Amino acid sequence: MEKLRDSSQYYHVVLERIPPQAKPSFEDEEMQKRVWGRRWGLFNDVGTLKTILMHRPGDELNIITADKYDPSIDALIDDDEQWYFRSDQGPDLPGMQAEHDALVKILTENGVEVVFVDGGPRDPNSMFVRDMGMVVNGGIIISRMGPVGKPYGTGRRGEEAYITRKIAEIGMPILHTIHGEGLMEGGSFCLLDEKHAAIGLSKRGNRCGADQVRKVLEVQGIELTEIPLVGFSMHIDGAIVMIDHDKALVNIERLPYWFIDRLEELGIEAIHADYRDSKLAVNCLALAPAKIVMDELAPWTAEKLQARGIETIMTPYRECRKHGGGIHCSTLPLVRERD
Repeated sequence: MEKLRDSSQYYHVVLERIPPQAKPSFEDEEMQKRVWGRRWGLFNDVGTLKTILMHRPGDELNIITADKYDPSIDALIDDDEQWYFRSDQGPDLPGMQAEHDALVKILTENGVEVVFVDGGPRDPNSMFVRDMGMVVNGGIIISRMGPVGKPYGTGRRGEEAYITRKIAEIGMPILHTIHGEGLMEGGSFCLLDEKHAAIGLSKRGNRCGADQVRKVLEVQGIELTEIPLVGFSMHIDGAIVMIDHDKALVNIERLPYWFIDRLEELGIEAIHADYRDSKLAVNCLALAPAKIVMDELAPWTAEKLQARGIETIMTPYRECRKHGGGIHCSTLPLVRERD
C-alpha cells in the first residue's frame, strides 16, 4: 500500500500544516530585521538620517586634465569619456577631499553611519552617489545611468555595478534594477511624503525608467508624479529638495506651475531659493525634519530658511561643485527614521 509521504497528496497535507504567508509584508520592520538584519530604506526624505552612502573623491579625478579646456563653454570637457569640470584648471583634489571630509564630519557628529562605496579608475563622477540609486521603504532601486562613453570611457554607465556590489555586501535588499532601455538616475527621484513621490523626465531619465520605478512604488501604495524637466536640466534635485515634512526648497525657474499647485494640495510649502545664490542652493540634505546641511555659498537662502524655522548647517563645497554637483548629489541616504 502506498504511503502518504510517497503520494501526490503529501504536499497538500504539508501546506495545510505550514502554509506560506504573504503577511506581514516584505517592508514590515520586524520581518526586515528577521530576514535582512535590520530595517532598510526611507519612509520620506526628511526623517532623522541614520545611514548614508558616499564616495570620497580620489585618484579617478586625475583623468580630468587642463588640456581638455574648451573656451566655448569655459570648462574642461571630454566628449569620449563624457565628463565635464567647470574650470579652466584640473581638480584641486586635496581641496575637494577636505570639503568632502568636512561634510562627512558633520554627518558623523549628527549620529549618521557613513558607508563608503568604491568607484572605477576612469569613473570621475563616482562621488555623486545620489544618482546610483533610489531608496524607498524596504530597499533600493538600482539606477541605469545615462552617459555611456566611447570608445573606452564609461561615462557613468558601469557605476551601477559598484553600488550593487556594495549594497549586497552590507545586506540591503535590492527591490529592482532599471533595465531594458530604461534610463533613470537617483538625482531625479524625490519622496514628497509617505504616499507621494516625484520623478524628473530629462535626457538622463526617460519614461521607460519612470514606469519601472512606478511599478515598485505601486506595491507600496505610493503615487508617482512625472515632471518634465526644463531644457537640458538633468535631475529634479536641482529643482526641489524636501527639508521638512511640510516644506520644500525649490528653484522656481525649474518647475512647472501645475507642480507648484500640486505641492500646495499636498500641504507642502514651497520655499523659493534666493535668486542671489547659486542655482545649487537647492542641492542640500535633510539631516532630520527641519534640519539641513547646505553649501556655505547660499547665505541668502539659508537666512530665508532660518526665518521659516529650518536649522541650517553651512559647509564649504566650492571645489566639489566645480564638478557639476552639490551636497545632495554627493549623498545617498539608505536608512531614515519615520519621524
